[in-house]
Amino acid sequence: MKSVTLANPVTPLGYGQMIGRVLLVAVVVAMLIAPLAVYPLFLIKILCFVLFAAAFNLVLGYAGLLSFGHAAFFGGGAFIAAHAAKVWQWPFELAVLAGTVFATILGLAFGALAIRRHGIYFAMITLALAQMVYFMAVQMPFTGGEDGIQAVPRGYLLGVIDLRNITAMYYTVLGGTVIGLMIIWRVVNSPFGHTLSAIRENETRVTSLGLKPERYKLIAFTLSAALSGFAGSLKAIAFQLASLVDVTWHMSGEVILMTLLGGMGTLIGPIVGATVVAGLEHFLSTSGLPITFIIGLFFVICVMMFRRGMFGELKLFLERRRGD
Repeated sequence: MKSVTLANPVTPLGYGQMIGRVLLVAVVVAMLIAPLAVYPLFLIKILCFVLFAAAFNLVLGYAGLLSFGHAAFFGGGAFIAAHAAKVWQWPFELAVLAGTVFATILGLAFGALAIRRHGIYFAMITLALAQMVYFMAVQMPFTGGEDGIQAVPRGYLLGVIDLRNITAMYYTVLGGTVIGLMIIWRVVNSPFGHTLSAIRENETRVTSLGLKPERYKLIAFTLSAALSGFAGSLKAIAFQLASLVDVTWHMSGEVILMTLLGGMGTLIGPIVGATVVAGLEHFLSTSGLPITFIIGLFFVICVMMFRRGMFGELKLFLERRRGD
C-alpha cells in the first residue's frame, strides 16, 4: 500500500506538543494514585469512556468521518464479552478478545458498506446500521433483552490476579486504556496517520497522487471499531453488566459530545472531554437536576466559547502566547 510522504525536517518539539506531553504525563501519574482518593469503579467508567472517545476521535478528528454508529461497536463488544465470560465461562483475556474481535468484524462490515459515502450520507448509513444492531440486541435471547446480561464474572487476570478486587480491576482497565491510547498515538504519528490527515484536508489531491482514500478510511474505521469494542468489553466485565444502554444511539451521541468538548484531532482532547462528561453525569445523578438539559447547555456554552474544544483552545492560546 502506498502512503503520502510529507517533507518534515527534524525540528524541536512545538510548544503545544510540549504542553500536551506534560499534561499526558500528569494525567498518567494522577490516574496511578487516583484510587487512593476516588472510588475505583467511577474511575473505571471514566477510563472506558476515555478509550471509547479516543477511538472515535481516530475517525472523526483524523480521518474526517462523522459516524453515528459507534455505539454498535462499544455495546456489541460488551455483549459478546459478557456472554463469553458468563455463559461460555471463558477467562478474562479471552472474553475481552472475543468482544474486540466481534467489534472489529462488525466495523469492517459497516465500513465496507458506508465508506464510499461522504458527509451526512455516511453519518446516516452508520446510524441505520447501528440501529439494526440495537434491534437485534433487543430481540436476540442471549442478550437478555431489557435486562441485559447481569452478574458477569470478572475472573482472574492471567489466571493469578483476582479481578473481584476492585483495585486490581481498576489497574487492569488502566493498563488496557494506556495500551489503546499508545496504539492510537502510534497510528496518527505514522505515515498512515499523515495520509489520513491529508485525506481529511483534501481527498481529491490524495486521489490524484494515485492513492485510494477509501482503503485508508476503511482501515481507520475498522481500527476505531476494534478499540471501541475493546473499551466496551472492559466496561462490561468491570461493571459485571452489558445492557441496551451501551448500544443505543444515545451512546453514539455521547461519544461525539465527548470528542467535540475536549477537542478533536488531539490525543488529550478526548481524555478531557470524556472525563468532563462522565464527571458531570456522576455528580448530577444525585442532584435532582435535569442531567440531559445541563449537559446540553454546557455543550452549547463550550461550542460558543471553545470552537476547537477545551484542550484545543488551551493549546492554541499557549502557542500564541509563546509566539508573542
